[in-house]
Amino acid sequence: MSDGFLATLSWPSALAFVFALLIVVLGLVIWSIRRHRDPRLVIDCEAPITELLPSLSGLTQGTIYEGNAVELLENGAFFDAMFEEIRAAACSVHFETFLWKDGVLGTHLVDALVERRRAGVPVRVLVDADGGKKMGEAASRRLREAGCLLEMHHPRHVRNIGVFNDRDHRKLVVVDGKVALVGGHCIVDGWLGEGRECDNVRDLGVRLRGPIVHAVQAAFSENWVEDTGELFVGDAVFPPLNRMGDVAVHVASIKPEGSPPAVKILHHLVVCIARQRIRIQNPYFLPDSEAIDALCKAAKRGVDVRVMVPSAEASDMPMVQHAAHRNFHLLLAGGVRIFEYQKCLLHQKVMTVDGAWCAIGSSNFDDRSFETNDEITLGLRDDALAAQLDAIFERDTRDCIELQADAWAHRGLWHRCKDNVFYAFNELL
Repeated sequence: MSDGFLATLSWPSALAFVFALLIVVLGLVIWSIRRHRDPRLVIDCEAPITELLPSLSGLTQGTIYEGNAVELLENGAFFDAMFEEIRAAACSVHFETFLWKDGVLGTHLVDALVERRRAGVPVRVLVDADGGKKMGEAASRRLREAGCLLEMHHPRHVRNIGVFNDRDHRKLVVVDGKVALVGGHCIVDGWLGEGRECDNVRDLGVRLRGPIVHAVQAAFSENWVEDTGELFVGDAVFPPLNRMGDVAVHVASIKPEGSPPAVKILHHLVVCIARQRIRIQNPYFLPDSEAIDALCKAAKRGVDVRVMVPSAEASDMPMVQHAAHRNFHLLLAGGVRIFEYQKCLLHQKVMTVDGAWCAIGSSNFDDRSFETNDEITLGLRDDALAAQLDAIFERDTRDCIELQADAWAHRGLWHRCKDNVFYAFNELL
């Protein structure tokens, strides 16, 4: 831009032009730093998933941890286990969540954490600043006055402008460095029920014992170090861990610059290597074009692909479900079976492949989780656990409506308009 052009503008107009230009340049710089190519995966492999655990963990920058005990926890039972572990803590309590709203559950959690801190146990609490904006001043005040270390991740501040849209979506607890809980549960009263009423949330998590706890602790430390600079060390947080069971587990959580995040690679990869069946339960299912292609190709090679999502009426974010509806016709035409859960918000983020491998964690099947959020997904190799999850899927189908391609193609004009409008914002939802 020549000096002559700026000379023709008034000072206010020239300043406005320069400011706008700087904003555009800044946006391009941030985009260029964070951009990466989406995976369009082509895999020539006939090996069953049972033989590919080293590949799954390696390609998602993880490690296989053998010898773990894994307990599946549904709905309110997750919190029973969580409070049991917190009350028994002797060395450390680390808690991380995305969504925390003031209520009965939040009060009970504060009570438990404050009691342990007053008993001399170090307590670290990490809450996403956006998801925790309704946790209540009383909760944060009580935690800090008791000596608990509380950090809000990425608060709204000019220093965070480059990560303004990045959220910590992980939900995990690590106690004494020996036991961990991971899942989709949030600190909101709706999660306390049994997932049977319309105001309940249906969710699922796991309690872990064994060497895998070190990997979950490492995931917690990532954002804790970013936000506080504190490196916690020693047996109180990373004790020697013995074999506690027979389940092999790996963790996907890393977001390397310039490459697709590990959780995205993992979810796409297992779809490409499935040979018999895929079961997905996810509250926010907005696969991109590459994932749609992968799911349809799996169905065409004979894989029984079934996806379960909440209905728009049962969802806490119906606009997300309508955005997802926009491409359901492609999946249905490709042979993917889609079920909409009717009773309440289905929030569990679960996948099973070939009855042998499963994924459990915080990740939604959408671009916000795969591209932007900090997430954690566990990959678990265990026939019994996969069978449990497949049975849960089958049980939940009783409260679903299966979508049919012909009927779906004739859904109302207003429905289709909402689908297309909300899909335009799918990467922000």
